[in-house]
Amino acid sequence: MTDNDPPLAPEELAHRLTEVFALVGPLYRRVQRKVEQAAPIEGLSVGVRAVLDLLREHGPMAVPQMGRAQALSRQFVQRMVNDAAAGQLVEIIPNPAHQRSSLVRLTEGGSAAITAALTREQSLLRQVDGDLTDADVTACVRVLGRMLDLFDHVDVD
Repeated sequence: MTDNDPPLAPEELAHRLTEVFALVGPLYRRVQRKVEQAAPIEGLSVGVRAVLDLLREHGPMAVPQMGRAQALSRQFVQRMVNDAAAGQLVEIIPNPAHQRSSLVRLTEGGSAAITAALTREQSLLRQVDGDLTDADVTACVRVLGRMLDLFDHVDVD
């Protein structure tokens, strides 16, 4: 594909995007399983890992913000935050913008745990075979982002 390729017709685009969905589901489930298998190493469930990574990337957040960002129910995120807090991976702090919705912040231990998980995951991802280019990855991120935007209105609570 080049920058000069015309956009696909809607019917063809829909067909091609179903190919993407057919890969994303199994990929997600396999990655989730791999994270679960490594849980004894870092002590992180898939859900806690997602919370820690979100906080690492965005800084302190309220539970509803995390739910929206990850398309997860507020209740599920709250359970994951509670698990992370029990493991002293996060701490709850006052939210100056909203008295009734506290912020969740990584602790030093949480930061170390998510850094270790990411380091191990990136080591694994370096084993991806093929001649993928930056343009390939950029196109993949663009396509998946557009697909995610299409379902942005879906209520997860």
